[in-house]
This record gives sequence, C-alpha cells and structure tokens, in this order.
Amino acid sequence: MTDTKTTLATTADPTVAAGTAQFLAPVALGLQALAVNGKQAHWNVRGANFIAIHELLDTVVSNAQAGADTAAERIVALGLPIDARLSTIAQKTAETAVPAGFTQWDAIVANIVTDMDTVLVDVRAAVEGLDEIDQTSQDVAIEIQRSLEKDRWFLVAHISG
Repeated sequence: MTDTKTTLATTADPTVAAGTAQFLAPVALGLQALAVNGKQAHWNVRGANFIAIHELLDTVVSNAQAGADTAAERIVALGLPIDARLSTIAQKTAETAVPAGFTQWDAIVANIVTDMDTVLVDVRAAVEGLDEIDQTSQDVAIEIQRSLEKDRWFLVAHISG
C-alpha cells in the first residue's frame, strides 16, 4: 500500500517555502483587499467619467484577484497554507483610502491609486527579497508588479493633467 502522505508531500525545500510565504502572503492578502475595495469603488463611483472608471475598476478587481490567486497558489504549491479568511483580509483594509459611500470619480481614482501603492510596497519587497530565495517565486512577484503598475497607470492617466 502506498503512503499517500509521502507521495503527495511537496518536494520544496522548507526554507524556500517559508521565505516565499514570508514575501508572497502579504502580496496575496493586499491584492484580495484591493479587489474588495475596488468593487466598493466600482459600485459607488459618480460623476462625468462614471462609465470609464466603473469599467476600469472591474479590470483592476479582476487583475487583483488573479494576482492574489497566483501568489497564494505559489505558497501552497511549495507546501504551506495561506490564511486568506475575511478577518485576515480585513486587517489589510484597515488603512484603506476607499470611502464607504458615493464618491466623485476623481476622488475614487485617487483612493484606489493610494490602495494600489500600499500593495506595491509589499510587491516590490517580494521582488527584491525573493531574488536570493526562489527565482520562480520572484517571477510571480514580478508579473504581479507588472500588472498592478499597468492598472495604476491607466487610472492615473484619468487624473493627470
């Protein structure tokens, strides 16, 4: 009889797994928080640029969810769990700039950009920190950074003069 615990166990170095989780867990949680806040902004944006911002926020949310999934799956693929329960994500949204109610489009854009900048701090730390730990995991962080910075650029273009 085959020991399924042994055959299903990861072959990842525990040090690599722990180091990766240290850097990618905050990224996954921050992106989940951005997705929640992005939907909040999407539902409550008002003003002349409503439709453009409303639709762009759907893209931001979708990309944030995809990035969170990729980061979390990398951690799990290396054999560690991730705590992405609502209560854990709520801790990441405590400092959010997104208001609870209707907000003019330019303020919503500025609020979401602020939230993106908060996530980018963790993403950039992951890119730097994973260089010496696991370059495959670093590639995950680099791809997330690329996507997040592109979405940020699209939003900032709406409020730049």
